[in-house]
Amino acid sequence: MPAEWEPHEATWIAWPREKLDWPGKFAPIPWLYGEIVRHLARVERVRILTEEESRVRGILKKCGANLSAVEFFRCATNRSWTRDYGPLFVRNGAPAIVHWRFNGWAKYANYQCDAAVPARIARHLNIPLVETGLVLEGGAIDVNGAGKLLATEECLLSDVQARNPGVSRRQLERAFQKYLGANEVIWLGRGIAGDDTHGHIDDLARFTSTSTVVTAIERDKSDPNYEPLRENLARLKSRTDLRVVTLPMPEPVYFNGQRLPASYANFYIANGIVLAPVFGDKNDRAALNILSRLFPDREVIGIYCRDLVLGLGTLHCMTQQQPAYGIG
Repeated sequence: MPAEWEPHEATWIAWPREKLDWPGKFAPIPWLYGEIVRHLARVERVRILTEEESRVRGILKKCGANLSAVEFFRCATNRSWTRDYGPLFVRNGAPAIVHWRFNGWAKYANYQCDAAVPARIARHLNIPLVETGLVLEGGAIDVNGAGKLLATEECLLSDVQARNPGVSRRQLERAFQKYLGANEVIWLGRGIAGDDTHGHIDDLARFTSTSTVVTAIERDKSDPNYEPLRENLARLKSRTDLRVVTLPMPEPVYFNGQRLPASYANFYIANGIVLAPVFGDKNDRAALNILSRLFPDREVIGIYCRDLVLGLGTLHCMTQQQPAYGIG
């Protein structure tokens, strides 16, 4: 599986339609998606899953997106978190899509449309679909394109929201090696507060090069994220093969009393740019500066995500990259 910073053929997104994911705040979400597409369409193709092409096209036109770089793929979805149920593209001579089953994060009942997306895209692109028989969301892993994979024990090995009951750590590691080319899994512990996926890695630690990991830290000892993130940092720093850079957490984001999974680690790397979530927070500038140093050859663009995160995800969760190796 190529690293996210390798050249893209396109970015796939699913246009938001589930209003209950943003209770009381859905109205601005399509316009935020339009702004994100505007940025992405400057640097690569954007392929949109939707059954409302005409309406979406009108929004994108008003947002000033380059419509010549946008393709519409008529497809029903339940939710717009394409990272988790969308296709994971790999290469082994020829390109393929590795099909991990999707079961609504072992939590939600309405996921059948989402689960069918990888097979539909594989047929659309006319490339092989490789079945694994295992459940996995794209946000549960991060790869460096050179044999290393990040994941959390909380998400993949816990009995809570168990994706693959009875499947051992070693069995998962063998599957990651077989299907994604990951020779080593770097296991971290727990994810962040408010994350209803129960520990997705893309809210706390990400590769930014083959040998660099950026990981979130919380400096407030009274915050529930303090200990889990400190433990994850210690695990990473115990290694001699990785450069470890820390990224602050934003101040806690709440809506109607609910703690939301706001994190600067949920950035998305596209061709020539990095889209980074910001929250109208005092730590926004520090986070953008850190990411700018980690990606000196890319423009780092802050995207206001205080509304988006009510849906329990932000920029990385809503995108899925299609690597550039002669498909599409």
